[in-house]
Amino acid sequence: MTTEAPRWAKSSYSENGGQCVEVATNLLTTHGTVAVRDSKNPNGPILTPAPDAWTELAQHARQTAA
Repeated sequence: MTTEAPRWAKSSYSENGGQCVEVATNLLTTHGTVAVRDSKNPNGPILTPAPDAWTELAQHARQTAA
């Protein structure tokens, strides 16, 4: 069985010297999870919050940034 590799993406708003998170949403359909990592440490730990938790976090970040 082949495991799909995460396809990492940063926000288009991340113009702050690379201090942001990267998200791989391509695993949502195949694994039911979202993968998140620190862009400054791509070989470091990967968080896999539940999709609902990720959605809530992203919504909160959007509200806070506005």
